[in-house]
Order: sequence, then structure tokens, then C-alpha cells
Amino acid sequence: MSSDTPEHPQHGEVLLTMRGVVIDGFADERWHEIIRGVDLTLHKGEVLGLIGESGAGKSTLGLAAMGFARPGCRISGGEIVFDGIDLVAASERRKQRLRGSRIAYVAQSAAAAFNPAHTLLEQTVEATLRHGLRGRAEAEADARALYAAMDLPDPEHIGDRFPHQVSGGQLQRAMTAMAMAARPDLIIFDEPTTALDVTTQVNVLAAMRRAIEQFDTAAIYITHDLAVVAQMADRIKVLRYGEEVEEAPTEEMLRAPKHPYTRSLWAVRSLQKPGQTSSDLVLEIDGVTAAYGTVDVLHDVSIGLPRGKTVALVGESGSGKSTAARVVTGLLPPRRGEVRFDGTALPADLKGRTKEQKRRIQMIYQMADTAMNPRQTVREIIGRPIAFYHGLRGREVERRVERLLEQIELDGSFADRLPGELSGGQKQRICIARALAAEPEVIICDEVTSALDQIVQEGILKLLMRLQEDHGLSYIFITHDIATVEAIADEVVVMLEGRVVEQGLKEEIFAPPHPEYTELLLSSVPEMEAGWLERAIARRQGGAVADRLAEGGRDLPSPG
Repeated sequence: MSSDTPEHPQHGEVLLTMRGVVIDGFADERWHEIIRGVDLTLHKGEVLGLIGESGAGKSTLGLAAMGFARPGCRISGGEIVFDGIDLVAASERRKQRLRGSRIAYVAQSAAAAFNPAHTLLEQTVEATLRHGLRGRAEAEADARALYAAMDLPDPEHIGDRFPHQVSGGQLQRAMTAMAMAARPDLIIFDEPTTALDVTTQVNVLAAMRRAIEQFDTAAIYITHDLAVVAQMADRIKVLRYGEEVEEAPTEEMLRAPKHPYTRSLWAVRSLQKPGQTSSDLVLEIDGVTAAYGTVDVLHDVSIGLPRGKTVALVGESGSGKSTAARVVTGLLPPRRGEVRFDGTALPADLKGRTKEQKRRIQMIYQMADTAMNPRQTVREIIGRPIAFYHGLRGREVERRVERLLEQIELDGSFADRLPGELSGGQKQRICIARALAAEPEVIICDEVTSALDQIVQEGILKLLMRLQEDHGLSYIFITHDIATVEAIADEVVVMLEGRVVEQGLKEEIFAPPHPEYTELLLSSVPEMEAGWLERAIARRQGGAVADRLAEGGRDLPSPG
């Protein structure tokens, strides 16, 4: 279906037109097309969803809507017109005046997008001040109001924190507030809820919807999550290999996708692994209390990991899941309790552990963007643990890198690429290969599939399960994606505010009746049907946990 659709009566005039857009990327010492003649039309107040698998060109096309091509790319053909302004022909100075004022961008990885040396408030008001839209006092007051609208805790003071002092979900919401500060005509949302737990995601999606509706803002919503795009978009465009597959109004697309590729997207995530347990524990977290500074963030946590099985840790952002992982890896020594591997207590601090103890437990981090050195090639990133743990050199390292790339379904040409030349999904797969390079017995997976589209997620989960079966690997799987838990977990541990709420076999945890918090988690998983978001907000009204976690419904501050 062509994107040259008739104007929707519920939306305003055309704001953005892209015709025959061609974007080239430079790799293997040559230019090659990554966007191949795509058309796009967006009306004022309208939301267009862009979906497709990793590498389809979604983010590249979204950035082109700002007249921007990332390093290593160039806009080589077609036209891009924003409110009458030709962005292909416009000077860089004119485009800079538009960005941050009339066009805003919410990146996939807030951790990589924020400057660690400046507070959240300083960065939130920066564009507003630079474009002369408000004075400092007014801009800071507005930023605090936006923090409240984004359901950030302590909105009057959270802006005084630095990026590393808030959780990943809080940082993503702060970035959304920053994008909204200038009340732009167009916002490019690039996977903005990827890093969020399901309870937080409901609030953020609702806040985004309120912002779009209240200020008649147009948006391009880039995502691999079909259920999320169903709640946000008026229309959906499907991309594959840089080309348009089809486009239709959201309800029509959900009801009857026409192209076989689109139907394949709708059919994925059908993995269902039956839960199994064992009394043979490879790893034990026993009575652990841990703190950041003087504040306890884990409270008497005990978790057992059966050998060759997968334990999923689920809970809202800030519940202590990743903190528990840091304790296991020795990055955060506990105040009380201990971690045992094969029945032997591990030194609390990573510095006290032997190379062999370090090798046996590896971790894959949530944010691939910040987990890799941007100046190292993929060959160097994967090769370093091979050399460090196994003492290999030269061609032996090369062969192992090639095998690992094959396992994660990337060909050998990726070995010489830098992280900046990879898509978000490809970056995360490289991080998985780096962990596998040590040949560990336990792998802690911290939201490792959250940045991947459904097709790649399914492939990675199948890969992890095959590796587990072939090599007896044990996984601690930190995730907010219940579909991922159903696919890969044997046991589930539900965490809230640094405590274990309940734990047991997956089938037992997911079977009703549920404790209130578990019920809230399960009911917050987006469903691939229009209107789910409104029903989810309505369901969560009332109840002590729901009242504390879901404070939606506030209006955003007016532009003043």
C-alpha cells in the first residue's frame, strides 16, 4: 500500500513528505543502499508506526525525517520536505534551528544519549534555552512539570541527579520529557520503551499519548514491539531490507495484514518452554542485603539457580533485579549474606576472585551501546575474552571469533566493523558472543533481548536454549518481557523494592490466583489489539500497589 494516503479527517494538513528517499551506507569499502526509494507522508497530529526486523532501516528513515544521516551514511536521493522546508537542500545551520525546537528525537538508548557530566535538568532545558524559547527559570519549572507528567519520582528534585544516579527506565522517561520541552511539531520516537518494565511502560505510553493529543504533535514511532505500536499509531508502515512492505491503518493492519512477511511478524513469539527444576544448585544467593551508599536496595534476598536451568528475575524498574546481578558478579559486595558457586562461597568483591572464578560467571548487559568500546572492532571485542581466559593468539582467536559470529547469525564480514556501524540488534548479539567467548557455566542475561525485534528475539532465545542443552549452561535471565519468560524460563522470581515477592516454577507463578503485584505485572503486558492501553489503565485503578506504581492521568503543562 502506498504511503501517499488521503488526508485523514481526524488529522491536520500534511507536515512531512518523503518521496523516493534513498540512503546509502558505507561498508566493506563501498557505498550500498540501506533505504531504497521509500515514500512517507505524515499529517499534523498523526502517529505513524514504523516496524520491521533489525536492520530494516527504521531508525535510519526516522533520522532522515530530521534531515540527518548518521556517520557512515548519506542521503543520496529523493526529497524530504518538513512544513514546506526542503531538508535535503537546506543548510546545516537551518536544520540545526529545527532540531530540538520543531523536531525532536527520543533515542533508543537514553544511557548513551545523555552526557554523564551534566545533571538531567541541565540537559532537559538545554535546547529550550539554546533556541530562546524560554528563560531559565521558566524552562526549569516547565521541566519539573514534565518530569511529573512522565511519572518520575520526586519530580521537583530528580533533575538535580546525574544520569548514572537514576534507573534505565527513569532515564528514558527523562529523555522523553526533554524532547517534549520545546513542544515540537514532530517527535521521532526510536524504541522509547525498549528498556522499560511493563508496569512503567503502561504509564509512559499513556503519557506519550496525552502529550501527542494535547499538543496535536505528529510522531513517527519506531519499534519492534507490535503490541506497543498498536496502542500508539494511527497507521503502520512495515519495512524490510530498506524497502516498504506494506502500509495500512492500524486496526486494518492488525486485523488482516496482506504481505506474507507482515503475517510472519504477527506469528512470532510462540515459544513455550515447560518449566523444570532441580535440587542441584550451581549458584546460590543466600540472605543478601546490599546497598548503594547508605541506602539498602536489596533486603535479605535468597535465590537458587539449578544447574542447566534458567531462572527469570522479573519486576518493575528499580526492583533490584540488576542489583542482584551485580552482587553475583562481584561488582557490588553485599553488606550481609553471600554468593556460593558449586557450594563454595565466592569472594564478595570481584577483585578478590580468581580468573577461573570470573570466567565461570559472565554477564550480558542491558545497554549494548554503553557496553562496548566504540573504537574497537567486533573482532577485538569478541577476541579479547578469548585471549584473556584461554590464552589463545593469532589464527586460533580468529577461528573462534568466526565460529561465535556464526552462532549469533552474523557473517564474517562483521568482524571488522565498529559498533557505530551496527544496528541495535546486531550490537546486542555481539555482546552475547563476547560472553560466550569465555565459555562460562553461568550467564547473567540483563534484558538481552529487549532491543531486538520479535524475529531476532526468537532466534536468540532458540540459540540460548540450544547452548544450554548442548553445554549445560545455567542462566539468570533478567527481563520485563513476560513472553520471553514463557519462552525460556524454568523458574521465576518476582521482585519488588529489593525484596523477593514470590518464586517457584514458571507454571506455578503464572497460574491464578496471583498476589497483587504479580497480577499487576501480568496485566501490564501489552496485547496486540487496539484499545488495550485504555483498558490496562482502567484495570489498574485501585489497589495499594497499583496506586503507587500507576499515577497516570495528569495533564502535561501548557507551553506557557
